[in-house]
Amino acid sequence: MAESGDARAAELWSTASMQLDAVTADSPPAPPPATAAERGSRLKAGVYDLFLLTAERAGMRERRRTLLRGARGRVLEIGAGTGLNAPHYPETVDELVLTEPNLAMSRRLRGRVRRAGLAADVVCTSAERLPARDGSVDTVVSTFVLCTVEEPARVLAEIARVLRPGGQFLFMEHVRADTDRLARWQDLLEAPWRRFADGCRCNRPLLEEIRRSGFAVDESSRAEWRAMPPIVRPVVIGRAPAPA
Repeated sequence: MAESGDARAAELWSTASMQLDAVTADSPPAPPPATAAERGSRLKAGVYDLFLLTAERAGMRERRRTLLRGARGRVLEIGAGTGLNAPHYPETVDELVLTEPNLAMSRRLRGRVRRAGLAADVVCTSAERLPARDGSVDTVVSTFVLCTVEEPARVLAEIARVLRPGGQFLFMEHVRADTDRLARWQDLLEAPWRRFADGCRCNRPLLEEIRRSGFAVDESSRAEWRAMPPIVRPVVIGRAPAPA
């Protein structure tokens, strides 16, 4: 009887082993381990909101709300990050598309949109390739994005492409300082800050760049990004109608 029991146990073990081998063979391969760059991207996405928390409380949250009161119709936001603008869109928005090229950031953005119960589409794409047809968008929004792109003129041309006649571009960007002393510090620290801040170039004269790209800015004001390092405190906030 013992031998019969041992044989039965061996048979069951053999059958289970073959089934396990079959399941393992049919399973998809394990994903490769994350690269150092991917781990760094996830880390930056994880601490982004925490880094900006004090500045948001010190007035930036209200500036976002004020800017976005003017959003209307079909709205496309470039470089939406983790979604700090998302809670401030008004009821005048009929459709909201949020784009973000960083995969880790876009995951957090989707989570914030879901938790807020927003009806918004999140698209992981760059500002150089916007997911919209020519002349199909009423409002494009950019907050602290044009400092990070390689070619602002190319992005601005893409914004002009998707805006319909009568559309508008709402923007808030940190810019080159008006004072020579702070501007020199921006130039001096541009490279280390760019490495730290995911490509941000703090010394760009972006208001002039927007105008050179054909946007007739009809509203603009200077502000200070309080509770942030001095080199990124100078901010311009404005609105420009779609180029004719």
